[in-house]
Amino acid sequence: MDEIWDALAKRGAEEYGGEKVTQLQHGLQCATLAEQEGAPDALIAAALLHDIGHMIDIPSGETAESVAVKGIDTMHEDVAAAFLKPWFCDEVTEPIRHHVDAKRYLCFAEPGYFDGLSEASKRSLELQGGAFDESQARIWIAQPFAEDGVRLRRWDDLAKDPEAETPSLSHFQHIVERVAAGAETPSAA
Repeated sequence: MDEIWDALAKRGAEEYGGEKVTQLQHGLQCATLAEQEGAPDALIAAALLHDIGHMIDIPSGETAESVAVKGIDTMHEDVAAAFLKPWFCDEVTEPIRHHVDAKRYLCFAEPGYFDGLSEASKRSLELQGGAFDESQARIWIAQPFAEDGVRLRRWDDLAKDPEAETPSLSHFQHIVERVAAGAETPSAA
């Protein structure tokens, strides 16, 4: 688990892909939104850690945005899910793996969703394959944990407020470590 906290400590202060928040602020905002919604601890952990792939796979000195400008999709969702797999159950890793495809799904399934995306999210969507078509959307949403991926995506979209106040990382660190130990507490929902 030290590798997780180390990645957040080393790269969390970096810009989050062209947004006005840092990687850590974005993760904390996502986790806060999940907690406020009464999500289970596993989904709160997923919300906090969903973009860790940006922090462990993009070379130092580069950002998700600078890599995207070069036309490269780092597949950060798959990198993150694989990195976290030794410590976490599917309830954490699968929503993370699905959060990019959830954006593609929502662009197809929800009129107006695309228009509400930030410019950085619109640019990354293009690299990630664009909106799903009807067949892709139907197949994707039927997968296990796809609905949790949609929940995570919605928090992801909202977690870009430079003025947002959140609990500290240590607040969520306890939740993450509890989930990793297999001692998750039931959600309030």
